[in-house]
Amino acid sequence: MIFKFSARDSKGKKIEGKIEAVSNDTAVQILQSRGLTPLFVVREKETPDYLQDLQRIWEGASQKELMIFFRELATLIEAKVPVVPALRAVGEQSENNYMKTVVKEISDDVEDGMPLSESMAKYPNTFSFLSVNMVKSGEVSGSLQSSIVFIADNIEKNYRLTSKIKGALYYPSFVVVVALIVGFLATSFILPKLTGLIEEMGVEIPWYTQVLIIVSKFMKSYWWAVLIAAIGGIIGFIYYIKTESGRKEWDNVKINLPVVGKLYRYIYITRFCNNFSVLLASGIPIVRALMVVSDVVNNRVFQGVILRAAEEVKTGGNISTVFARTEVIPPIVTHILKIGEETGKMSEVLKSASSFYEQEVNNMTKNISTMIEPVMIIFLGIAVAVLVFAILLPIYSIADKIA
Repeated sequence: MIFKFSARDSKGKKIEGKIEAVSNDTAVQILQSRGLTPLFVVREKETPDYLQDLQRIWEGASQKELMIFFRELATLIEAKVPVVPALRAVGEQSENNYMKTVVKEISDDVEDGMPLSESMAKYPNTFSFLSVNMVKSGEVSGSLQSSIVFIADNIEKNYRLTSKIKGALYYPSFVVVVALIVGFLATSFILPKLTGLIEEMGVEIPWYTQVLIIVSKFMKSYWWAVLIAAIGGIIGFIYYIKTESGRKEWDNVKINLPVVGKLYRYIYITRFCNNFSVLLASGIPIVRALMVVSDVVNNRVFQGVILRAAEEVKTGGNISTVFARTEVIPPIVTHILKIGEETGKMSEVLKSASSFYEQEVNNMTKNISTMIEPVMIIFLGIAVAVLVFAILLPIYSIADKIA
């Protein structure tokens, strides 16, 4: 194995370089035998950083893969398998090349004496702040296996919540996208031929057919401009919501959307209650737990509220006081937090609240899926009816004249 090092010689001159050794300790001994005083010795990554970034962009690490990783790691640690062999065994079983690379780097770091939490913290795009803090808590308390199980359970709950809202919106999103594509192709290439035929016959044309003719003429001449504008708009929207101001505005729009806005709010509340409960049960101080949860909830509006609550607690105030002043938090959550603060059983009441809102999310998801389907059918039916009448009525007029 190759190690990068920084050391000073007997004259105090700083020397940096690489050395081959079987372990970190051996590398240090070799440097000392050469009369050098090591400042740091770290194993060189087998995969360059730029290749890791490409792997992350191409493959990434999904919530499902992270859940499986922590589940398998917890099982091996519970079976008394040392951490390094456990990490390597889990990494080798992964079908994701990026995940394999990351786990290999972590196992190397841990073998060299670095704490698992510290090594995980080097990959913020893979392991959340919550996961790192939970592992660190487990290392300090000697309950690493329990902490890893907590993380796996937590990721599984978040994965289920995310899957529910995606499942509820997949069907309508698919129908809308297909309808837009079909509409674009029809108005650009099919309708111009039909409307051109109607105009040539010189029959009286209803106003809605005239509107359709104008639209079809425009699309026939400028379909490429409409396509470029649509693609540019999508790219611009994606870029904007990745900025801080855009992300905050989009998060605010999501929780205020009709029908699905309430579902989004309940999902964020469930995440808050569940994650906050787990952190408090693990012995993490309340202010630190609030700051961790603010990142996990994945919504800038809720994040701002939670961070204000953390500042309030720092000055001796209560979380419920801050939550009572915002409209995004339902009053029932504020009352539950107040009970937890008064009784000292915050973790327990939050766990109950998490279960309640998770059940509410389940019910709302089923209702939305049931409600959206007929609405989409009616919408598409109206769109088809408008096109049919706008085309068929003039054609009937032509047929009458011929008869």
